[in-house]
Amino acid sequence: MSEATPPPKTVSEHSSDVSLFEAHKKIYPRSVSGWFANWRWAFVWFTQLLFYGLCWLPWNGRQAVLFNLAERKFYIFGLILWPQDVFYLAILLIIAAYALFLFTAIGGRLFCGYACPQTVYSEIFIWIEEKIEGDRSARMKLDRQPISTRKMGLKAAKHVIWIALGLWTGFTFVGYFTPIKTLASEVLSLRFALGPWETFWILFYGFATYGNAGWMREQVCKYMCPYARFQSAMFDPDTLIVTYDAERGEPRGARSKKLDYKAAGKGDCVDCGICVQVCPTGIDIRDGLQYECIGCSACIDACDQVMDKMSYPRGLIRYSTEHAMQAKWGSKEIVKHVLRPRTIVYGVILALIIIVTAVALTMRMPLKVDVIRDRVGQGREEEHNMIENHYRLQIMNVSEAPHRYLIGVTGLEGIFIESGNSIEIPALTTQSVSVEVYAPSESGKKGYHRIYFEVSSADEKKIAVREKSNFLIP
Repeated sequence: MSEATPPPKTVSEHSSDVSLFEAHKKIYPRSVSGWFANWRWAFVWFTQLLFYGLCWLPWNGRQAVLFNLAERKFYIFGLILWPQDVFYLAILLIIAAYALFLFTAIGGRLFCGYACPQTVYSEIFIWIEEKIEGDRSARMKLDRQPISTRKMGLKAAKHVIWIALGLWTGFTFVGYFTPIKTLASEVLSLRFALGPWETFWILFYGFATYGNAGWMREQVCKYMCPYARFQSAMFDPDTLIVTYDAERGEPRGARSKKLDYKAAGKGDCVDCGICVQVCPTGIDIRDGLQYECIGCSACIDACDQVMDKMSYPRGLIRYSTEHAMQAKWGSKEIVKHVLRPRTIVYGVILALIIIVTAVALTMRMPLKVDVIRDRVGQGREEEHNMIENHYRLQIMNVSEAPHRYLIGVTGLEGIFIESGNSIEIPALTTQSVSVEVYAPSESGKKGYHRIYFEVSSADEKKIAVREKSNFLIP
């Protein structure tokens, strides 16, 4: 009698066989010292001193850098941008994009490895974790231990510091949009007088920092950041990337320092795995370039230390290029190929945009004028054969000093302003002034004629604006 056919598997049984998602394995980065590690920490200090300190810097009796959305003014030291200056914001984004293209074409993911906020705050949070819980092996051992008073105390202390740092980061972020001293007084007041949007953004940005740098870390780089996905479009065979010299390192294997490893047929790699242990994204650089690699060079520092201990030459893992690895170029040949058509084009465009923007900002007039024609009172005939037109001028003093402005008009013979030919405007203020413009009826043919309003500062002659409009002769 044949055996009975087994019943088909249920959905739950199938799901136990095949998993569509890789289970997340916590990464415990090992601390490393060295030349590149020093550079990373230099950027940590530089970026954070800039971020946390710049908002407290005074300038002309105000905050040096403030993006005041309520007043619709952006203050950047002596530069004040109004909504009409959104053009400069677009230029700033273009400069940032081209700079990213240039640096990526030359040195790969330099921004990711040294200056990206995710990298910087992950470094800070890991450093705090290491100071409280211990080095890599101690942290792994602590996580494997059952719940205890000591474990709970260490974890609680770590998370309290993480949350405090995250909230301070959120507070500082909002301090660039609300004057930081006003914000501090609102936070420290007994009534906690923060507005709803300020409260939201402090909490949102603070806990985003806490979550991204404390919990998600490499997952942000691997799954959330789009840069890792399209970086290959900006790479070419002459782009500097973190590389493993497989020809020199393979076949890898453990050995004694006294062993003649070359006679034994082994490469320079001792297969210690330290390059994997120090990697913040947990990859093995010996498997080749991977999109998860953020170019932090921690593996270079780690491998160089191992090579020093084994008395082997440094550079088994190093910054190099695809062409350099194939042709066995030295550093001089690699540097020569930095200047190539792609980098030259990026560099020239970036330099031109920066120069043009700097010139435009230098020549930027601290006065803006808009002319609005009053359609109700246009082309009215007055006594003495004069034609009257009405206008409303919006005069914006964008400087940090008050000015008295003189208003004139040209374009037709005998044209003049009857009244309102001067106005006093405080600093950073817009005022509207109505003017009545007269011209003889015989100064032109019937219809519209081009005229020009000339507004100039009475105390600084170089501050002058000329705006066109039309004058109607009925």
